[in-house]
Amino acid sequence: MVRSLKRFLTGIMALTLCTGLTGCGNSKSLGGVEKVRLMVWSPSEDQSKDSGEWLQTMCKNFANEHPEWDITFVYGVADEATAADQVSQDPEASADVFMYANDRINNLIDAKAIARFGGKYKEAIESTNSNEVLNSVTVNNELYGVPFTTNTWYMFYDKSVFSDDDVKNLDTMLKKGMVSFPLVNSWYLPSFYLGNGCTLFGNENDESKGVDFGGDKAVDVTNYVIDLAANPNFKIDADGSALAGLRNGSVSAMFTGSWEANPIKKALGDNMGVVSLPTYTINGEQKQMLAYAGSKAIGVNSHSEHMEQAVALAVYLGGLDAQKAHYEMRNVIPCNTELLKDPKISSDALVLAQNNTFNSTSILQPFVPAMSNCWSPVENMGKGIRNKSVTHDNAKEQTEAMNDAMNSNGIN
Repeated sequence: MVRSLKRFLTGIMALTLCTGLTGCGNSKSLGGVEKVRLMVWSPSEDQSKDSGEWLQTMCKNFANEHPEWDITFVYGVADEATAADQVSQDPEASADVFMYANDRINNLIDAKAIARFGGKYKEAIESTNSNEVLNSVTVNNELYGVPFTTNTWYMFYDKSVFSDDDVKNLDTMLKKGMVSFPLVNSWYLPSFYLGNGCTLFGNENDESKGVDFGGDKAVDVTNYVIDLAANPNFKIDADGSALAGLRNGSVSAMFTGSWEANPIKKALGDNMGVVSLPTYTINGEQKQMLAYAGSKAIGVNSHSEHMEQAVALAVYLGGLDAQKAHYEMRNVIPCNTELLKDPKISSDALVLAQNNTFNSTSILQPFVPAMSNCWSPVENMGKGIRNKSVTHDNAKEQTEAMNDAMNSNGIN
């Protein structure tokens, strides 16, 4: 997504399971056990001792469940965005199994670098995920990954400042405490435009429908955000300022995702509240903020020399037991529908906030190629409002310019 990418680390470490041998290819060892070498990439946190070495633990469990395979695992470090880019650029030199953000799916397909799931594996994935989650990794009715978490943002707040009723509406909150929002971040700012009827590719990944961030509905949002930025109880979040504000008490609410839940919990303690997005008020009408949402999934390199084992491992890493361990070790919010029936998980406020946002206060972030034209114009709008070069006097002109730029490839 728009969040900054971690640097891809080229160093890898090998771990041999079942035996001390390190064979490659489909050779058979004594007893008819097939020797397999699988390269697996994940974010560094999934391999960290501080987080319980989730990836190594899951791979070891997988190997123990498959004594017919003598598996050597080779681990590489790459976050979900970096891994997808690396696999797309050079699939033959990349991991057999990797994690990717679903907005990279078309790049992987275009590079012929990602395998489709079918048969019993597809049935298993479809039976344990919602249609919305499945749609995030489906292109032309083909399934290209095993979702393991949803990916979106929502609101964290100080319960000593805001009541349960207060957090239902942003404008109500602004009367009681300081609210911080990443106005210049183009992953967040569209939430106001989407909430007032603006659309991106029909909000259904139909590139032919283009972007509709123009007209009176969009101008009304621009004027609303201009007033929002001028509100003395509003602060633009940039470079970690909102979290710092929660720590020192100068900020009482911020918008982010599960990746900042732990430091927010440390800052607010028992006063930490977390909910899906509030409404806001335009021309006297309540409008619902709508976040971008997507998923993170386990993908299989279509160039893998061990496709059977790679697919089985991907399904395992995205399955119920692995998602449960991911949640317990790293607070990664599960999306497996069977796991979400567990009362200990379903009652977690963070899980509720993320899944309620995904299901009710978001749109699936488009992953058509033309989406790449949308980030900079929205960011520039946020900067213009912050710098006060976008005003009520030129709001219509600036909004239409943003819309035109979002519908342009920068050449035509």
